[in-house]
Amino acid sequence: MCYTTRLVRKAKELEKYYERDRVFGELPEDQELVYNAVSGFAHPNMWIIAQEKPNNFIPVKWGLIPHYKLGAEAEAYYKESIRYGSGLNAKSEKLFESNHYKHSALKRRCVIPVDGFFEPHTAKKNGKDFKIPFYFKRKNDAPVHLAGIYTVTSDKLVTFSILTKAATPLFAKIHNLKNRRPVLLDDEQLDAWLSNDLDEAAVNELIANDMADELLKTYPISKDLYKRSGEGDREDIIEQLDYAELDIEY
Repeated sequence: MCYTTRLVRKAKELEKYYERDRVFGELPEDQELVYNAVSGFAHPNMWIIAQEKPNNFIPVKWGLIPHYKLGAEAEAYYKESIRYGSGLNAKSEKLFESNHYKHSALKRRCVIPVDGFFEPHTAKKNGKDFKIPFYFKRKNDAPVHLAGIYTVTSDKLVTFSILTKAATPLFAKIHNLKNRRPVLLDDEQLDAWLSNDLDEAAVNELIANDMADELLKTYPISKDLYKRSGEGDREDIIEQLDYAELDIEY
């Protein structure tokens, strides 16, 4: 599952790369949404490109709240749903079935630009599970385009979730307990994903044929990422750190 991401590119850089302008909403115009490593469970605001505003970035809270809920009750909803992931990820296999997702599947898809993201690998140490964080990024260092959906509550709070799918070989090797991966769009899929012309079959085809594993680079990093003291939120958190417990190639 994709619960922690990294975005250190400034908004001006994103505007230039994606050829889209920011809409600030309630954000001060000088505020940057940059994170060395941010957990979705903190429900941060992040930039998304929304299907209803395909020419702009808008700041949106991470953690999908169903459209039939109230945004004013967000804190209570996240607390209640934390055992189900607090809306951070949405299974693409349920996109057209779940009451949480199906109202967004055709009209409220989005792209979440990040520099990379983190997934856990489960190794063994003294016979016990030993969690090792891995960082994923594109080999060419371009932004990663996470595919997502968003909702708008009756009191107008916009929230989003990152879509996931069954693990491809690279992710099955690294994210070896959950065997999932985020849906990662190729550059040429961005406009299609934000199009209003897609039917269910076309949406599912884009999900099935997203970015190839061969375009990604991944490696282990410090377990400081997991510390609740915030030690993972530092610039060098993505430096490679090898572990004797690892018995896989990466």
